[in-house]
Amino acid sequence: MKVTVFSTKRYDQQYLNAGNARSSHEFLFLEDRLHRATAPLAAGAEAVCAFVNDVLDAPTLDILARGGTRLIVLRCAGFNQVDLVAAEALELSVRRVPAYSPSA
Repeated sequence: MKVTVFSTKRYDQQYLNAGNARSSHEFLFLEDRLHRATAPLAAGAEAVCAFVNDVLDAPTLDILARGGTRLIVLRCAGFNQVDLVAAEALELSVRRVPAYSPSA
């Protein structure tokens, strides 16, 4: 699966690549935050991985959906930055971290 990962730091790349060692996901790591101006960078990616400061409002989600994205995964427990109504209307699946790690 092609995954565009927004708002990445070096440690994000390190841990995601390590976790992907036995899988075949193809990551595109971007330092850019996700919002409507940067959403076209994910064109062709089946999934987008976003962080807490990324903006997943209706216009951004529409751009992602038109580019082929079907899955939004969040590297955070919060999801208030995601327009869930728009995501549902666009048939985008949204997944998040269920709770914070006590070791984080």
